[in-house]
Amino acid sequence: MKIALGQLNYHIGNFDSNTEKIIETIEKAKSQGADLVVFAELAVCGYPPRDFLEFTEFVELCENSVARIAEACQGIACIVGTPTRNPRIEGKDLFNSACFIENGKVKATVNKALLPTYDVFDEYRYFEPSPEFSCVEFMGQKIALTICEDLWNINDNPLYITAPMDRLIAESPDLMINIAASPFAYNHDDNRFKILSDNSRKYHLPLLYVNQVGAQTEIIFDGGSFVFNENGEMLDQLKYFEEDLRVYEFNGGRILGHQPVPYSPWPDIEQIHQGLLLGIKDYFGKSGFSKAVLGLSGGIDSAVVCALAAEALGPENVTAVLMPSRFSTDHSIKDAMDLVENLGCNHYVVPIKEAADAFEHMLEPAFKGLPFNVTEENIQARCRAIIVMAFSNKFGYILLNTSNKSECAVGYGTLYGDMAGAISVLGDVYKTQVYQLANHINRERQIIPQNSIVKPPSAELRPGQKDSDSLPDYDVLDSLLYQYVELKKSSRDIIAQGFDEELVRKVIKMVNKAEFKRYQTPPILRVSPKAFGMGRRMPIVGKYLS
Repeated sequence: MKIALGQLNYHIGNFDSNTEKIIETIEKAKSQGADLVVFAELAVCGYPPRDFLEFTEFVELCENSVARIAEACQGIACIVGTPTRNPRIEGKDLFNSACFIENGKVKATVNKALLPTYDVFDEYRYFEPSPEFSCVEFMGQKIALTICEDLWNINDNPLYITAPMDRLIAESPDLMINIAASPFAYNHDDNRFKILSDNSRKYHLPLLYVNQVGAQTEIIFDGGSFVFNENGEMLDQLKYFEEDLRVYEFNGGRILGHQPVPYSPWPDIEQIHQGLLLGIKDYFGKSGFSKAVLGLSGGIDSAVVCALAAEALGPENVTAVLMPSRFSTDHSIKDAMDLVENLGCNHYVVPIKEAADAFEHMLEPAFKGLPFNVTEENIQARCRAIIVMAFSNKFGYILLNTSNKSECAVGYGTLYGDMAGAISVLGDVYKTQVYQLANHINRERQIIPQNSIVKPPSAELRPGQKDSDSLPDYDVLDSLLYQYVELKKSSRDIIAQGFDEELVRKVIKMVNKAEFKRYQTPPILRVSPKAFGMGRRMPIVGKYLS
């Protein structure tokens, strides 16, 4: 039996595109001699469909797509993920299913049992967990088919004492196939590899695992589908961040023609780089937009976002707007101009002094006698937001937000000012990682000016302003934030690691107080195991300092 893995980029709710892509891949796999082609979890509708699943028409469109796919399965079988209706009176209306299709008909349906409800996942909101477990028979072989469950730690799931494979192994399957929608995080690949390898070794069966690729708003899928032998050794891996199709021959309980190969994950910063490029590209492509606009300050954050956008969309589709204030330094303007020249993107220079002065003049009667403070700083930031949003409205550009995760965490940003945008490119990238990313972008030639990388970071909203005036050094801040945000450590635990107690309590208080800002920021491209947004749900008015 020859089995093809179809690692594809789906578009949520775009049934025509998804179905045509699946059928084209079926034909391609058939031309390569495949007997069975396997697609990812919820491939028909895209993952995660969220509340689309509550619309009857949406489910009907899924069913229509499965019927079209079945018609194309002549002389070849396929496994495809889709929601299906729960015929029982009790429980949720839908299952998260894998349909086994052969000779124009759905011959078997396997339903997902372990429904994740952590971080970005909320599957138990929509789906009923499967109470039944059974292998699929094809060409004289028994296939243990599971849906992303091989990536679960069974101890985290209170509904089942045993994993689906512990039930299926009783039927003496010949191989395992796992279809998945496993989101990208720069440190997730090692864990994914280990769990899958351990499963194939535990059950002493070959394992073919297919993931999807592409970005769905903030969630990015990196592909990287795996094939393991019965000893848990990796035989092959599909491409990262790209669509791919490969065919494998299975006979006599083994994958033939492949010897074990070493697992060689990409460096974290390369994964972040490629993940952000895919996130930008798919956000624009799947939303029907092609051109981006952003404010370019001469600092490192906006420089990195501009460089990423130019690489993802083409420099001709990126417009950088330089908006110097009366506090902007000449070298910042030069750094921004040097970047524009290096990239070849479009640019405009729109000084904000007159606009900021006008607002201060209008407010003078109310503010008379009061000193210059953060109010006037925020007025400048909001003037800039008005300008870049004007470009967005006038020309149909999408505004890219340039704030990083460190700033987003502690509220170091102006709501309705520099926190504006349709998508946040660096909102899940700490400041220290932004520096690494800048150097990585410059690995072959200087794109981002060196001065943007080495100069002390500043918002330049008052004379001589530096980030370090109100924030600790980013090396310290980011280490502390990682402990609190990603690892969910208490202040007591963080202090015990050697961090200054006063600093820990100050930073955690800043993070908690800034929650109202994060509720109003754009979606953030997720590249870490714990991004701000839907994966971290905190109350705005809660009071908690552990």
